[in-house]
Amino acid sequence: MWVIFGCIAIIATCINLYLYGKDKDYRFAMAMGLSFTALTVVANYRMVSSWVKAGDWAALSDVVPTMEIVLWILTGFSILLNMAPILLKLRNRKSDLD
Repeated sequence: MWVIFGCIAIIATCINLYLYGKDKDYRFAMAMGLSFTALTVVANYRMVSSWVKAGDWAALSDVVPTMEIVLWILTGFSILLNMAPILLKLRNRKSDLD
């Protein structure tokens, strides 16, 4: 499930950036990208929780240390990419005022 949510988050982020580039309303796509990023993290947490309940310590010790780093990096990257249009718009407004 987390893979599906992750793919949808990537697609929504690409749509967000595309709409910004075409100067169209991108806010819904931005919200979808960030929402599916959050759902990806929660679904991944659920998977780890099921491993704990099953006592699958080998899976936990093999996957979780690497998965933690990857989730931090990809979540941060998703936040930056989805917020980029807002930050660029603010920068453009500030340069227009100068």
